[in-house]
Formats: sequence, C-alpha cells, structure tokens
Amino acid sequence: MTPSKDLVAASAIPLILSILRQGDSYGYAIIQKVREVSGGDVEWADGMLYPILHRLEKRGFVQAYWGEADNGRKRKYYRLDRAGIAELEIQRRHWNKLHGMLQQLEGAV
Repeated sequence: MTPSKDLVAASAIPLILSILRQGDSYGYAIIQKVREVSGGDVEWADGMLYPILHRLEKRGFVQAYWGEADNGRKRKYYRLDRAGIAELEIQRRHWNKLHGMLQQLEGAV
C-alpha cells in the first residue's frame, strides 16, 4: 500500500533525522534506506530529498560536508547535529502521540 503524498511529506523529516541518527549518510543512501524500511512502498526522488536536507541544514539540525566515495569521487554527506537529535525526539513524541490517538479511536469503534 503506497502512502499518500501528504503522509510522505509529513514523515520525511523524522525519517531523515532517524536515518542520520544511525550515522552519517548521503542522499542516495538515504533514499535507498527509506525504500528498504518501507518494503518498497515509499520511493523518494532526489528532487524531494535535497530541498529538505538543505532546510534541515539551514535550521541547524544537520551539517553537510564533502567526503570521498569508494570510487574516489567527492560526495556530500550529512551528519546529525545536537539540535537535530533534540528535534528528532520532539518529532518522535508527536508521532507516538498521534499513533496512540489512532489506536484509542480504533478501540472505540
């Protein structure tokens, strides 16, 4: 079941921050990780990911730096900052609250 565009957009920041919480990464690897953890149901395009990464960088949640890929080419990596860790915890609390509300409503049906 493919989620709606609205749900994909709303979940992008906590997913990106969660992936970066596991370690530094780069755009294509982030896209692949989302595809993997969603079982192929969520497919992100570069055009969606990079503007979000740039916004997260401007907000001080992530830092970008240039590193070298296995093939010797330069690649832009992203690392989670302290502010990003704090934001991830806030995002998780919101999503957990929403999940609890949905479960509560489901039980009321």
